[in-house]
Amino acid sequence: NPYVKPPYSYATLIGMAMKETQKQKITLSAIYNWITDNFMYYRMADPSWQNSIRHNLSLNKCFEKVPRRKDEPGKGGFWRINPEFSDMLENGIFKKRR
Repeated sequence: NPYVKPPYSYATLIGMAMKETQKQKITLSAIYNWITDNFMYYRMADPSWQNSIRHNLSLNKCFEKVPRRKDEPGKGGFWRINPEFSDMLENGIFKKRR
């Protein structure tokens, strides 16, 4: 349903995208694409949700930026789940620490 926001936090959506790729790292653009491909709501929603994704990536300790190697084409860095916090991701859903 394009009018109902999915019941997942932005951190969970990011985690789901990262897990789904089966790669060690993912670009910001690929995260956006995965979310819009899998949740119709975000195709129609105001694009400000992308700000929330960027905010979560940079402030949530569960994610870390991986610099692009000089021999890799493209621009911008990659993101991955911080190995120290991978235990918080269970079946693609982030558990809150207590």
